[in-house]
Amino acid sequence: MSDLDTLPAPGGKLLTDQPVTPVRIAVLTVSDTRDDETDTSGAILAERVKAAGHELVAKAIVPDDVAAIRAQVGVWIDLEGVDAIVTTGGTGLIGRDVTPEALEPLFDKRIEGFSVVFHTVSYQTIGLSTLQSRATAGIIGGVFVFCLPGSNGAVRDGWDKVIRWQLDSRHRPCNLVEIMPRLMET
Repeated sequence: MSDLDTLPAPGGKLLTDQPVTPVRIAVLTVSDTRDDETDTSGAILAERVKAAGHELVAKAIVPDDVAAIRAQVGVWIDLEGVDAIVTTGGTGLIGRDVTPEALEPLFDKRIEGFSVVFHTVSYQTIGLSTLQSRATAGIIGGVFVFCLPGSNGAVRDGWDKVIRWQLDSRHRPCNLVEIMPRLMET
């Protein structure tokens, strides 16, 4: 049991007598300045993915470039068995922040509530500064894609208070894991 298991399940309850259904997750850091040694937000995500009982299937760093972001996400979408991708970085307001521009046009469906909930929990941590983030989420080819800001605090808020719970099959009254088999229905 990790220290994260002691957190209360927000807006629901956690069926702790049930086993966790592992989700296969890839972590992508979007940054012109980070490398394997300095990528603290990607490392935090990777650690938390594994601590929650999920499988970290891939981890990469790409520059703030639309084509590079799309290329890496495309490889993972095409890789059978990836259930979710969590990106960190590139969601701000400056010119090089292009993660939403890269990925939102690819969304088959946008998860509108993610941005709302992320900003709500972020506001509790950093106040009005949360408005500088364009955190977003959607579904591409049956894979959940969550785009978080690049700061360590934003990654912790996004994973610990939002994504973790929706990717936990034990979270009730509902979670994203239970609808994964139906994402490609027509």
